[in-house]
Amino acid sequence: MKFIEFGIGNTWLVRTETELQDGTEFEEKGVIGPIKLQSIYVRIWIGQHVGILDSREGLKYTRKKRRGFKLLLGIKSG
Repeated sequence: MKFIEFGIGNTWLVRTETELQDGTEFEEKGVIGPIKLQSIYVRIWIGQHVGILDSREGLKYTRKKRRGFKLLLGIKSG
């Protein structure tokens, strides 16, 4: 699974995070293909509160232990 994100709050302005089947994940600068579009999402993280509006899964809300700020547009790719 790949998550391609554009916005502020990550290490890079544009990054690709890849999750492997064994649960490990890594991130790379830029857009890394191939892209098989599954959904598009907007993620807003303020303090410990994270809201995600996903085109496939709808609105989700969660809390994180660590504090942060992120404003991202993302593409979920299978």
